Amino acid sequence: MLNLFFGLFSFVLGSIVGSFLNCVIYRLETGESFLKGRSYCPHCKHILDWRDLIPIFSFFILGGKCRYCSQKISWQYPLVEIATGLLFLSIFNFQFSRPEGARLAQLYWAAIFNLIIACFLIIIFVYDLKHYIIPDKVIYPAIALTFLYQLISNFLPHQIFGGGSIFKYLILSALGSAAFFLTIVLISRGKWMGVGDIKLALLMGLFLSFPNILVALFLAFFIGALTGLILIAFSKKTLKSEIPFGPFLVTGTFLAMFFGQKLIDTYLNLFLLK
Repeated sequence: MLNLFFGLFSFVLGSIVGSFLNCVIYRLETGESFLKGRSYCPHCKHILDWRDLIPIFSFFILGGKCRYCSQKISWQYPLVEIATGLLFLSIFNFQFSRPEGARLAQLYWAAIFNLIIACFLIIIFVYDLKHYIIPDKVIYPAIALTFLYQLISNFLPHQIFGGGSIFKYLILSALGSAAFFLTIVLISRGKWMGVGDIKLALLMGLFLSFPNILVALFLAFFIGALTGLILIAFSKKTLKSEIPFGPFLVTGTFLAMFFGQKLIDTYLNLFLLK
């Protein structure tokens, strides 16, 4: 019963945060501050009532339309709220299913950090998907926060943060990933990848470390290639069409975070430990 309550709480909390992330994504585009000012309809600019701001439910209660101007509301809003809720639920389950020897303080710090980085990654996913760019206002704070957390968790007493990967592996993972994408950008002269992908790869390396970063990159390229082939097959894109790669990198990051070690163990058992 307690686990059910805890799971429901984490999902509801995530959906509320997802509603805020939608606001951040919209105001990054318009250049407005997301720290002040009430939410409003992007079509008629009418200030929204609390009934219009209930995560997930308001969209369906209103039939996907604004209460005041009847213009359609983007499916982005409920999808981001649902996705954030599921991610919060998954992160809580992932962190608090760790070995019994782990101290509670370690789990809380790791959970809070992962939740914050997940929020940054969700913004990057949606913004890059919509606008084909990874905003510096998001990626730079995410990199700085991740570097600071990893630095603290590796050098302060383990009783507090539990320790992390050896710091040199984090740095090598980050620089190696960024260098890999930089090479692609230089070879293609920016046609295959953008500078934003280099920055995102740097964040991924700092966040995941080795060897999970390899899993994330492999999955990102695999899912990206598969998606591209499907879009071409259905005549939605051509070989010359531009497809943002940031969403695939973010997807690879989440998959590596939750399943990276299991995938590595499976690979080793199947191909190297026969």
